[in-house]
Amino acid sequence: MIAKIIGKTQISQLTAFDFISALIFGELVGNAIFDDQSGIKEIAFAVFLWGSLLYITELLTQRFKRTRALFEGKPNLIIHKGKMQREEMKKSKLDANQLLHLLRGKGAFSVKEVEYAVLETDGSLSVLKKTLDQTPTRQDMNLMAQDVYLPFMLINDGEIIKDSLHEIGKDEPWLKEELNKQNVRSHKDVFYAEYQKGEALYVQTF
Repeated sequence: MIAKIIGKTQISQLTAFDFISALIFGELVGNAIFDDQSGIKEIAFAVFLWGSLLYITELLTQRFKRTRALFEGKPNLIIHKGKMQREEMKKSKLDANQLLHLLRGKGAFSVKEVEYAVLETDGSLSVLKKTLDQTPTRQDMNLMAQDVYLPFMLINDGEIIKDSLHEIGKDEPWLKEELNKQNVRSHKDVFYAEYQKGEALYVQTF
């Protein structure tokens, strides 16, 4: 009944504040139920008190926009014009591996496919993929008909992923040479590097 009155969204759309509120609500009711000295009145009081606080909070966030960021948080722009926003990822406690996992859930297996990505307040990722500005050529159609190769992350936050290098059959001298082609002196200057067979090495520096 309280969930109906407050107008809660689906469980998958809960914000951090909603999640914590649900935990506290369950704790209050649970303690009241298992306490021998608590009766129906005490349980009803706990439910009414916390439900009222949640309802007041919902009213505040609806009427005063400034309170929404405090109670509900705000979306973070993780990828902007094809570039990962390192500072926003730090604020969201999101590393490259976690970002790639979320992108794969949206059908994007490479950062190069994404124009914009927004980390929503409920922890989900909204993705806008890049679009072709022109009609695909015959060569593009031939490439589409060929086997699709998965991308491999070779550098993450200045560190070389040796397992990925071994997987693609390359070594560190090859990686250094590829970085030099893009005027990058050291792998320590690279925030993210991705390799996909048949394409140039994708590099984003700090």
